[in-house]
Amino acid sequence: MNKNIVVLGSVNQDHIIRSHHLPQPGETVAGLKHILAAGGKGANQAVAVARLGAQVSFIACVGDDPFGLSMLSVLRADGINIDAIEVCLNESIPCPIPCFRNSTLLRPTKPRLKS
Repeated sequence: MNKNIVVLGSVNQDHIIRSHHLPQPGETVAGLKHILAAGGKGANQAVAVARLGAQVSFIACVGDDPFGLSMLSVLRADGINIDAIEVCLNESIPCPIPCFRNSTLLRPTKPRLKS
């Protein structure tokens, strides 16, 4: 594929918590494993087309927190041009963790990066 693609989109840090079961309303469940993975619809699209062989430039914003800075490394490793990604000082990258009707899922103490 000899295409130049520009993606404008979101960048997230996904938190995947494995447990024996989903918490019921009002219940707290201990997590067994906590995995961090790159995410965001825009980031996922940029990675997908880069892996298909396109030259990809990505336009987005990330925070200057460890999650945002790690996302820059992940995108760069996939050959994506990140020159148009703005690093916003004193901001955090979105880390969506769903809530289940007043229930809590506790993550294990040490998350690991998904490889």
